[in-house]
Amino acid sequence: MRYVDGFVIPVPKKNIPAYLRLATKAGAIWREHGAVEYREAVGDDLKGSFGLPFPRLAKLKRGETCVFSWVVYRSRAHRDRVNAKIMKDPRIASMMRGKTPFDPKRMSYGGFEIRVEA
Repeated sequence: MRYVDGFVIPVPKKNIPAYLRLATKAGAIWREHGAVEYREAVGDDLKGSFGLPFPRLAKLKRGETCVFSWVVYRSRAHRDRVNAKIMKDPRIASMMRGKTPFDPKRMSYGGFEIRVEA
């Protein structure tokens, strides 16, 4: 059963270009280590009329948008193996050192079993 890591990340709009450069590099590394897919989507239409809209969910501040990201794996065991390699990869560590284009403490993250594929 395929498995997904999902992320919701508040990012200042002015930092989106820098974030996407970082994400492009990270995506290549995830794929190199075996991820099936790596996607990053920048919020465009976040004014939901029902439920909990992303701006409230992510507690967006003025000038921020939400990035919705996901990484697909063959299974949870495959995800655990890939992420173990990612955590040891010095390229990832160097990208997270210093100032990043987002606040990692405000990022939401979770692992999900895919149960429906239509």
